[in-house]
Amino acid sequence: MSSETITTALFLITAVIAAGVLINAVYPVVYNMAGTFSSATHESDMRMRTDFKVISTVASGDTAQVWMKNIGTEQISLAGGIRKSDVFCGAVGEFDRLTYQEVEPSSLTNGEWTEDLYDLDSNGVWEPGETVKITAKTTLIPSAGKKVYFQFTLPNGVWRSQEFTVSTGS
Repeated sequence: MSSETITTALFLITAVIAAGVLINAVYPVVYNMAGTFSSATHESDMRMRTDFKVISTVASGDTAQVWMKNIGTEQISLAGGIRKSDVFCGAVGEFDRLTYQEVEPSSLTNGEWTEDLYDLDSNGVWEPGETVKITAKTTLIPSAGKKVYFQFTLPNGVWRSQEFTVSTGS
C-alpha cells in the first residue's frame, strides 16, 4: 500500500512539474500573440478611419497640381504622414515615384513634389475637412489633351489615384 502511495505521489509531482513547464512555455507565446492581435486591430482601425478624396486636378507643361480633402475621421500629421507619403505621377502607363522636397512649388525640379496644407488652425495636422495641394513636377507628364496618372499613398497604406487630362493652356 505504501508503494502505491509513493507511486501516486511521484505521478502527482511529475504532473505538477509538467504543468508548470507547459505554462512557462505557452504563456509567453499567448501573451505575444495578444499583443500582435492588438497591434493589428489598432492598425486596421486607423486605416478604416483614414479617408481622403481627390477634389480637383490640373496639369500643364511638366507640372501637375492635385487638391485632396480629408474626409475621414483620422488626423494625418504633416511631418509623419503627408511628407512621408508616396506620390506617383506621369503619363498613364509611364509614371514614376517622385521625391518629396520641402520647397516652394516654383523651386521644384524634375521628379520632385511638395505639399501646401490649407491648415485651418495652423497646427501642422491634416484634419477632417481640411485640404492639401500636391504640386508634382516631372517630364513624364504628357502633352496637352492626353491623360495624366496621379497616385497618393499615405504611410499607413491608404491610397487614392486619379487620371485626368492635361490642360491645353499654358
